[in-house]
Amino acid sequence: MGVQKFAADSGISYDWRPNAKGFAVVTGAEVLDIASQGIWTLIIVSLPMMLVGLIVGVVIALFQALTQIQEMTLVFVPKIIAIFITMLLTLPFLGATMSQYMTRVVDMIIVGG
Repeated sequence: MGVQKFAADSGISYDWRPNAKGFAVVTGAEVLDIASQGIWTLIIVSLPMMLVGLIVGVVIALFQALTQIQEMTLVFVPKIIAIFITMLLTLPFLGATMSQYMTRVVDMIIVGG
């Protein structure tokens, strides 16, 4: 029989089930939950840079098609600069998102589930 524990920082309650040695047992659902949260965090964190890279790449490809300039290296420098600027501008958001995920993981570790 499990004991309900509550992590105040993340607002999530966990079902704590000790095994024969008194250690908490992590259920398969909890593993899938934390993995799912990790994948969504990865998508949210990488999305701004990926979108900017996509938009800059399409704009440069359109420019190359219109001007018939077929230089392969023309795409890389503007993309790198745009992605770097985007990363600098969204760094507070990225840090907060990863911090929230880490807080949820640490809360699960602290409450034992």
